[in-house]
Amino acid sequence: MGVSIRYIVADVGEAIEFYRDHLEFKVEMNAAPGFAALSRDDLRLLINAPGAGGAGRAGGDPKPGGWNRFQLVVDDLEETVARLRSDGVTFRGEMVKGNAGYQIVAEDPSGNPIELFQPLDE
Repeated sequence: MGVSIRYIVADVGEAIEFYRDHLEFKVEMNAAPGFAALSRDDLRLLINAPGAGGAGRAGGDPKPGGWNRFQLVVDDLEETVARLRSDGVTFRGEMVKGNAGYQIVAEDPSGNPIELFQPLDE
């Protein structure tokens, strides 16, 4: 089945719209208001409302946010950021250049981080 990432979100419906409409995820299962399964390429993203199902209760009282994140590689980071900003997407700071490329951290509607990354030309 592969690897999946799970995010706790405040509103599953809002998260579905965000990932589908802004980041090109496909909706594999919509069991809102408690759960949804999304995919993009080889990434499977599971989103849970707090308290929904076993995953929404695992580990005590899970909350959205934090700094752990997954990375989406994009072809043109400046264009992607400009498009997302015009759509009202929130970012944590500005684009930075690292050893391997450029990156910026966007937030989904619940404050969960998504790293957008453009590799350096080789």
